[in-house]
Amino acid sequence: MVSPTQSASSLAIHPDTAIGTVRLTVADLARSKEFYERAIGVRASELEDGTTALSAGDGRPLIELRTGIGTRRLDRRATGLYHVAILVPSRRDLAFALARLAEARWPLDGASDHLVSEALYLSDPDGNGIELYRDRPRDQWARSGERLEMATLALDLDGVLGELEGATALQPFAPPDTTVGHVHLQVSDIPEAEEFYSGVLGFDVMVRTYPGALFVAAGGYHHHIGLNTWHSAGAHPPAPGSVGLWNYEVVLPSHEELGRVLSRVRAAGIPVEHAERGALIRDPSGNAVVLTAA
Repeated sequence: MVSPTQSASSLAIHPDTAIGTVRLTVADLARSKEFYERAIGVRASELEDGTTALSAGDGRPLIELRTGIGTRRLDRRATGLYHVAILVPSRRDLAFALARLAEARWPLDGASDHLVSEALYLSDPDGNGIELYRDRPRDQWARSGERLEMATLALDLDGVLGELEGATALQPFAPPDTTVGHVHLQVSDIPEAEEFYSGVLGFDVMVRTYPGALFVAAGGYHHHIGLNTWHSAGAHPPAPGSVGLWNYEVVLPSHEELGRVLSRVRAAGIPVEHAERGALIRDPSGNAVVLTAA
């Protein structure tokens, strides 16, 4: 709720906010490393703490993987990750991503045209959801008044593959300017999630027309964070050590902006834990968010 002394703009998260590294727990690091390198086209490197970083360029890793003794299987009914969405720069890059999956003989779970984007869906060897997508230019995004229009339509896979006409070789690696465009989370309650992500952190609600789902973003993007209760209404977080989401980063453009968001978090009575690159908080469904500065 906006108080008489606070404007909506003062509560909005900075428009240059983005999603950073997504950290996952997997059962077998070697198996996952092989999958992500071969099928997704990222480069793997081992970090000092034993986790595996997956990168497309020289910047912040897209994904980090960790494992442990006795890792539990993914609980699809618990809160946590629905999918991590990897954004490629162009439709041609999406076509190369599709061809890479075909060469790796890795199946798709789906393929959709969302009006604002075109997306491929699959799962990693542990069942963690992955979206590979490209955005349409913003001036092509349809709106109904102030509301952004999104849908789930069948993707023209032949049209996507047509982008490869004239290509002489497969693109073995994802382009260096590939990023994590958004994360989509399973939550236990949409109103509670909205109060946390919009009311406290300051993300704008972009789409609320999907039953059981909400999409929020910074800077007018279609969504940086998707939230749904399709499998997780009223659910609890997974058991410790389970495959799935470890945490994910929300990257503010400066330490000043990070401090501004953290002041709202503390004012809301939300516990703040120290993290290596920032401050760790948990949403009402137990999903761990690392607030950090670019």
